[in-house]
Amino acid sequence: MDMSQSQFLIHFGQLKDPRLDRKKRHSLLNIIAITVSAVIAGADGWTEVEAFGKANMKWLTTFLKLPNGIPSHDTFGRFFSLLDPVAFQACFIRWVHALHETIEGVVAIDGKTARRSHDETNGKKAIHVISAWATEAGISLGQIKVDDKTNEITAIPELLKVLAIQGCVVTIDAMGCQRQIAQDIVDAGADYLLAVKDNQETLRADVEEEFKSAQADRFAHMDHEYYETLEKGHGRIEKRQYWYTHDVEGLGTLERWPKLRGMAMCRATRTIKGESATEDRYFITSSKDTSVKKIAASIRAHWRVENCLHWVLDVAFGEDQCRIRTGYAAENLATIRRAVINVIKNNKSKKGGVKTKRLQAAWNLDYLQELLMAM
Repeated sequence: MDMSQSQFLIHFGQLKDPRLDRKKRHSLLNIIAITVSAVIAGADGWTEVEAFGKANMKWLTTFLKLPNGIPSHDTFGRFFSLLDPVAFQACFIRWVHALHETIEGVVAIDGKTARRSHDETNGKKAIHVISAWATEAGISLGQIKVDDKTNEITAIPELLKVLAIQGCVVTIDAMGCQRQIAQDIVDAGADYLLAVKDNQETLRADVEEEFKSAQADRFAHMDHEYYETLEKGHGRIEKRQYWYTHDVEGLGTLERWPKLRGMAMCRATRTIKGESATEDRYFITSSKDTSVKKIAASIRAHWRVENCLHWVLDVAFGEDQCRIRTGYAAENLATIRRAVINVIKNNKSKKGGVKTKRLQAAWNLDYLQELLMAM
């Protein structure tokens, strides 16, 4: 296998080796290549990465020079605990852009905590990572760790600065409903669709009052579009009603939002065993598309970051249970997991979910090679 043209190794080969000692028995690229191969094949920790390497050393030597054999699990752990996560993340973003030059549709931004990455003895909190998920392409575009002393509000703008999202619609839940974040999205050449909740009390009150007033007189004073969906299954009925209007002139609070073009309401009614519960949610958007169906589709698409990324990280990779915590290791391993998800989800030669495909890669080195070559 000729890995010399691998976009992954080309971009990650630009990293600066964090090890200060001159006598390095294992090269930076060998460590990264073995780790990525092992994680694809089901390894979720450094001991498993080492075991994979030793079990498959003959195969690894078909594309790597390994004069000193396979690094120990301590070497893998030490290397990734020292590796600059910002530089590693920058390589990841360049790699994604090289494989997917144009991203279209909805980009969902949301955070996830790796719950067992905390270290109480040393006062280290569990890492919380903000991810950007391209819902149509089904890939992770990038991620950033939230600093222990800040929150998502300060981390999201930093992530937006490095993403290529021109022409996309960026969706963020309530925490990201901030005027500056909306401005950052517009400045990046994208549109925003932001959930409005109680963290913006005045804004929510204004939007909610407009829709309640409109419903009271059956939308006689509001130019709007309406759309509804009905889903049935597993003893549950879910009805979603959407109202969208671009009639936002004269609303002082709304007019302060950059390039605001409309607001939407979604009423979700869930019925289980004859008992119903209803929830109203509100959104503001700068999207030029005034089709309520597309607005509704964008609202629904946001949850793919939960179902297609966060859920997969926990179920297929056991991220919530991973105890790796030293230095930058947890953050760097989070980046590797997302790189692996990207390549596995975009592979169509095998059937099954991510967990199943990881098992197939472990059982079939030809398939593992196919996945690596796609990187």
